[in-house]
Amino acid sequence: MRITTITNWAYGITVVLTALSGAAFILSSRSALEERAAAEQHLVLDTLAEELAIGAEMTSDEARLYVMRGEARHLEAFQADESEEHKREAAAAKLASQSLTPAEAQALLAVDADAEELDKVERAAIDAYRRGDKAAAQGMLFGPEHERVQKALLQTVAHFRDLTAARTTAELDAARIRSNTWSLVAKIMLAATGALFVAVLYFVLRRRVAMPLKRMTGIVSRLAKQDYTVEVPVDRRSDEIGEMNEAIEIFRANLIERERLDTERRADQHTKDLILQMMHRVQACQNQAELTDVIVRFAPQIFPGLAGGLYVLSEANTSLLRAGAWLEPQHSAAVFPAAECWGLRRGRSHHSSGNGSDVPCQHIDPPGVTALCVPLTAQGDMIGLLYLEEREADTLGPSGPRLYLELIAENVGLALANLQLREKLTTLAVSDPLTGLFNRRFLDETLQRHARDQRQDPLACLMIDIDHFKRFNDQFGHDAGDLVMQFVGQTLRETCAPLGTAFRFGGEEFTVLLPFLEEEEAVALADTLRDKIGSVTLSHAGQILGTVSVSVGVAAAPTGGSVETLVTRADAALLEAKAKGRNRTVSASALKKGPA
Repeated sequence: MRITTITNWAYGITVVLTALSGAAFILSSRSALEERAAAEQHLVLDTLAEELAIGAEMTSDEARLYVMRGEARHLEAFQADESEEHKREAAAAKLASQSLTPAEAQALLAVDADAEELDKVERAAIDAYRRGDKAAAQGMLFGPEHERVQKALLQTVAHFRDLTAARTTAELDAARIRSNTWSLVAKIMLAATGALFVAVLYFVLRRRVAMPLKRMTGIVSRLAKQDYTVEVPVDRRSDEIGEMNEAIEIFRANLIERERLDTERRADQHTKDLILQMMHRVQACQNQAELTDVIVRFAPQIFPGLAGGLYVLSEANTSLLRAGAWLEPQHSAAVFPAAECWGLRRGRSHHSSGNGSDVPCQHIDPPGVTALCVPLTAQGDMIGLLYLEEREADTLGPSGPRLYLELIAENVGLALANLQLREKLTTLAVSDPLTGLFNRRFLDETLQRHARDQRQDPLACLMIDIDHFKRFNDQFGHDAGDLVMQFVGQTLRETCAPLGTAFRFGGEEFTVLLPFLEEEEAVALADTLRDKIGSVTLSHAGQILGTVSVSVGVAAAPTGGSVETLVTRADAALLEAKAKGRNRTVSASALKKGPA
């Protein structure tokens, strides 16, 4: 039952009990008034009867004194008493006609008759005395007849008093009983009202209101402190407290949902911040290695439940090479044909689901692994792939981060394409297109950088010239000459790669810079180069070109001179080698000593 219903019922019952209690008090008061009226009537009747008896005796006494003494004052007193007695008799007659019972009225009439008879005797005696018959008058007033009438009057008055006393006493007792009864009823009603009030205070206010409110206050306080572990007890009551309890449960559920949404929002914002940081760094990368390092560092932070790798399409556009990986992906090879990826085939993201709902990519082993392939494109061209596989269940589900992955792939694809274009342009700017070696301009930049930053570090220089190169062009054609140039360049690259850098100086001349090598070591390396180059017989278009020999000049810095004169000194040594018959190595230090 609802608290308002209980309180309304309690209020109505309280009002009814209060009204009944008030009515009982009114009836008790009325009974008390009746009791008082009965007492007053008893007193009036008793006083009237007593006054009739006393008045009769006083009148008789005055009459007797008058006939004994003959004094006028006794006669006047007799007349006055008689007049008063007539008034009392008139009052008694009026009272008898209003409130006396028939028996009382009959007794009062008898009193009146006896008093009238007594008055006749006394008036007759006074008349006799006035006529001078004193003896007769005295005989009437002191004789047996007067005594009889007076005694009868007193007995009648006593009987009347007994009757009125009995009636008024009964009425008084009845009024008293009614007054006490209604007073008791009123007290019982008041006690019931008080008990009801106390019951309402205890059961309604304390048990049904105060105690649940105290419990709910503790729950709300914990919820206000974001303690969502608090349990709201189940309360099936259909009153206001039950509704409040239900409202608190809904409030708690809403707070938990809001906290979940806030957590998701914060996680989403954190993911966006990490993606933004990664994009800023991707845009600032100078080469593909830096870009790969940035992605490998940030991808596990952005998607901790996904392992993956960055694949780059080969120059022939036939295979994908894994440039970097994070969280150790286990279900895709480091190198696989481009045709095995449905993402690259379709030009859009491809989800290889573990439930077999779509065709899995062929490079995924085993096929039941849940993975996502996001192609990297730039201006419509495929340049690579972002491969991701699940480490935590449902990470790549419908609510997964596919939108973010596609956004990252778009930016990474553009950045990777820009870096590849930059590398191509840089390669074209510093490389010789025929031999693939660095060109003369990059040689000058390298020497300037060494002179600026590493001037005191050892640096050796080889100046190399192909002996009689013109005969290859003249005898076999320029294609054959190009073949010879490429052969020498390839040999220089393979031999010097661990120790230094090879350049095409111009024409059939080449330069090799060897950091941290002294002149003697450089001379030994030059002899090794000559031996490798001279040990191979070349052919072109079915024609034997023969062997190739080279002349080498060697110089070193800073022991033999400055970096700025390094190439000049090596070139001078080369000229000396050519002058001495070619196919030999000459050092710049040997030129200073003069001919042996």
